[in-house]
Amino acid sequence: MLESEIGGKSMSKLIGIMGESGAGKTTSLRTLDPATTYIIDADKKGLSWKGWKQQYNNENRNYMATDNPATIRSILKNINDKAPHVKVVVVDTLNGVMVADEMRRSKEKGFDKWQDLAQCVWETVDDALTYRDDLTVVFICHSQTEINDSGYLWTRIKTSGKKLDKIVLESKFNTVLLAKCVDGKHIFETQSNFSTAKSPLGAFESKEIDNNMADVLKALDEF
Repeated sequence: MLESEIGGKSMSKLIGIMGESGAGKTTSLRTLDPATTYIIDADKKGLSWKGWKQQYNNENRNYMATDNPATIRSILKNINDKAPHVKVVVVDTLNGVMVADEMRRSKEKGFDKWQDLAQCVWETVDDALTYRDDLTVVFICHSQTEINDSGYLWTRIKTSGKKLDKIVLESKFNTVLLAKCVDGKHIFETQSNFSTAKSPLGAFESKEIDNNMADVLKALDEF
């Protein structure tokens, strides 16, 4: 495996999965191995396939429902430091973290509130980049489609507040896939098609692939 580096140190791989509700984002996780995967359910709604409760639960120590950013960062750090058998961590969804933190501070006013909200999301993503190089962190996100300055429809990760818009979360991910449902079939777009989707050159044979996360990780293994 080719190692990515920050300042000479190896770093984990970050993948962003964006899409509208019902696009198959969570469903794509069904092919991951529960023995080596940990899912942080920030939406606290459970997963989306039959039998998931037998695969991911407290007894198996591979599932936690929380939208608290400090707790999520603590879980990620503990997995990095103390759970070498875990190779994939999923945060589903990053928007769940954003919205919950915003609601907890709904009565606050002023610039500092939005600065703090942006910081908590930024730190969660940025910290994940510093973990061991055999760990992949998947951030599932909702998407939003808007008209860009050129008059075209453009799809990107949905964020809360202008501060996060300026940060451009996609810049922190090695790969961003756009989940879509086309003619009843769930797919991932691997490259930009009026969106911020991106992937390493040569990683995928097609711009549209099945929404199979295990296959995605296998394809990205050498990047």
